Amino acid sequence: MTRLVEKTIKPDYLIILYYKYVAIDQPETLAETQKALCSSLNLKGRIIISSEGINGTLEGSVQDVEQYCKKITEDVRFADMQFKRSVGIGNAFPKLSVKARKEIVSAHLGGEDVNPAELTATHLSPDQLQSWFEQGKEFAIVDMRNDYEQEVGHFKGSIMSGMKNFRDLPETAKKIDNLKDKPVLTVCTGGVRCEKASGYLLKKGFKNVYQLDGGIVSYMEKYPGKNFLGSLYVFDGRVTVHFDSSENHTVVGKCALCGDSSERYIDCRIDSCHYQFICCTNCSDEEGKAFCERCIAKGEKNTSSNISRQVA
Repeated sequence: MTRLVEKTIKPDYLIILYYKYVAIDQPETLAETQKALCSSLNLKGRIIISSEGINGTLEGSVQDVEQYCKKITEDVRFADMQFKRSVGIGNAFPKLSVKARKEIVSAHLGGEDVNPAELTATHLSPDQLQSWFEQGKEFAIVDMRNDYEQEVGHFKGSIMSGMKNFRDLPETAKKIDNLKDKPVLTVCTGGVRCEKASGYLLKKGFKNVYQLDGGIVSYMEKYPGKNFLGSLYVFDGRVTVHFDSSENHTVVGKCALCGDSSERYIDCRIDSCHYQFICCTNCSDEEGKAFCERCIAKGEKNTSSNISRQVA
């Protein structure tokens, strides 16, 4: 079980993150079964199921979550499922959401879609990555997360994709075209996006591609405070997590309004916007609220912009 440096942790609660690319004939039927199972165990969180696989993150009591893991792995399709476990906070998710969709990671790559069950890069373990760092191996780390996730934490020297959304992957591939003959390691939160991202790079002619097995979270829990700077953005009530001690923790996030060091995310106070951004306490009011840069630039108290976040 991972060790989180958080004041709000509740050891009796557990958060799991998991995915599996595998053919699922009737996603809607499985979604109904999963919803019933999770409800019976009082679990909250998000699960996305499609014909290409399953992607989920859930929280509940340790006993209930472990019972869920036992039940789902009884299905031969998920027998080898890997679960990333973190100490919970009791209210990481407001409700349970189980949906059947076209993809478990929305890429919308059209005719260039990648099926990770057929094409994906070699998995590099956290131990192997640490060895690469220690050996001084020459390789490029390409961060396949969205820009707002990268702002609060990233690997030293990594190439930031700058993606606003995972559908921007083709543009990212063009930006790193000069790396086609060099070792490239793709990284993301838990690994699910890198399955597609690395496969896409292979499809576009990149010859030496790897993906971080288990994602950034797996490396951070094993090598806290080593080569990943800052905190990891997560898609639940914790918002950000880190695994190193407070005195050794490096803050890389910057307040979007004044530039001071901060890891505090808030939503824009305009209801129709609610854009999430890093904001220090000095730039927010007594209620902890503030206007985002976009709304300040518009000089409006209302905006039709509606920014949403997608699950990792």
